[in-house]
Amino acid sequence: MFVISTRNFPPDLGGIQNLIEGLAKALISHGPVKVFADSFPDSEKYDKNSNLEIQRVSGFKIFRKYRKANLINEFLKQNNIRAIFFDHWKSLENLNAENLSNIPSFCLIHSKEINHSVGTSLNKRVIKALAKADHVIANSRFTKELAIKLGVPVKDIKVINPGCNYPIPLEEEARKFAEKKFNGASPKLITVSRLDGRKSHQNILMTVKNLLPKFPKLKYISIGDGDERKNLEKLKGELGLNKEVELIFKSTEQEKVALLESSDVFVMPSVVYKKSVEGFGITYIEAASYGTPSIGGIYGGEGDAIKTGKTGYLCNGNDLNALYETLLKILENNHYKELGSNALEFSKDFSWNKIVKKYIELI
Repeated sequence: MFVISTRNFPPDLGGIQNLIEGLAKALISHGPVKVFADSFPDSEKYDKNSNLEIQRVSGFKIFRKYRKANLINEFLKQNNIRAIFFDHWKSLENLNAENLSNIPSFCLIHSKEINHSVGTSLNKRVIKALAKADHVIANSRFTKELAIKLGVPVKDIKVINPGCNYPIPLEEEARKFAEKKFNGASPKLITVSRLDGRKSHQNILMTVKNLLPKFPKLKYISIGDGDERKNLEKLKGELGLNKEVELIFKSTEQEKVALLESSDVFVMPSVVYKKSVEGFGITYIEAASYGTPSIGGIYGGEGDAIKTGKTGYLCNGNDLNALYETLLKILENNHYKELGSNALEFSKDFSWNKIVKKYIELI
């Protein structure tokens, strides 16, 4: 049996939630899986429709982590466990090291959650917790290098990129939705992400404005919500982009993927924002799985998700001129079509049936 301990799991939304769900479902092909997960609204409905064995842990956050650790410690003692996986160093922190001594253990690292200055109390906690794991799994080469700089022993770190849950079959109604949204526009640009300072939405909007003289039928759609919502709505109005830019704050899964499939370029040139940096960027692979090339940033692990010049380009998201020139390069002469074909082929390397075997080989 495989065990997964996670703070992040559906129906809660997010990249790590999707990653852990994908890992859990992929592991089922190799043996039974037991998931210990935090409780969220609609958890009961999700669990009822899932083929995973899920035990939810509820209560106040400060007590929940100890309750979960105790439940897992007892479960490990009483069952024959083939391997255990942790989504976060905090999911591992309170487990008894003795209970893990004869069980192959994996702790995933993503970048932001380990990015604490060397010598600080949080940095020491990270290193102490990760020392309990046999394998520290970095989501990219960038995250591995970051972990080494922060004091995690290099011998413990392996790079396994996240698997991709896409493509999924598209319903005709969703295709009609996307067609109506873009309404004959060309070129069609898209971003799918939270609206936060790291994703460079404000610079994308200004670049769209600058591109309109060359591409008067251009349309840009952003899917996602977040702290920057009001600022972006205001900027959109100030730039006079009410026709060319649509900010969709909430969409269904079918609507999202239909818009991805219909788009010509996925644009998310992430930057460093406070301690937050793009550890990998699974949405680049999700876009690629629908034949859509990407523009990503240069500061994080995007280089593992985008092969520059082949499946898209990397550029400095802080530099308006660099973003403009990169978009121009990808849009002129329909270059995005060739890049999109390459991206589709590249995305197949991230299918979960391939990625999960990299974990199994380490057991």
